[in-house]
Amino acid sequence: MRTHFIHDRKEIEAIWEQCKTCYLAMSVDDIPYVLPLNFAIDGDKVILHSAQFGRMWETIKKNAKVCINWTLGEELAWQDELVGCSYRVKSKSVIVEGTAEIIDDYEEKERIVKHFMTQYSDLPFKFNAPAIRNVGILLVQIEKLTAKEFGAKAVTPWNKSSE
Repeated sequence: MRTHFIHDRKEIEAIWEQCKTCYLAMSVDDIPYVLPLNFAIDGDKVILHSAQFGRMWETIKKNAKVCINWTLGEELAWQDELVGCSYRVKSKSVIVEGTAEIIDDYEEKERIVKHFMTQYSDLPFKFNAPAIRNVGILLVQIEKLTAKEFGAKAVTPWNKSSE
């Protein structure tokens, strides 16, 4: 079984569309911190939202450099059922490195929140002013994007495809 890089942006977007949670990694004073969050993608930016306070916000204010992970799939696969090191979890993973920006502008927050909901529903949501003012929005510019598929079958002359 092999690990393959995924270069096709449409295949990466298909992974994002199937995920409901991403994992935001941050660090300040050499102390790492990872937090699961809901997300949406807006071109080359990742939208994250939460309350406007807490450990995540304090960390981002001190160090805006972040890493985000999405993982799809948890099926076990192996080459030999009795050989432990031949086991893998068949999955696809996307990693983004970037810089988080805190969005405070009301109109931009409203636009972003409406776009954010498209990740989860096709309904035409409406938001009242306090909801927009009180939500915390982070926009992460994608500076580096990598994706991999894990646990794929090796391609051989008699097996031209991979799973």
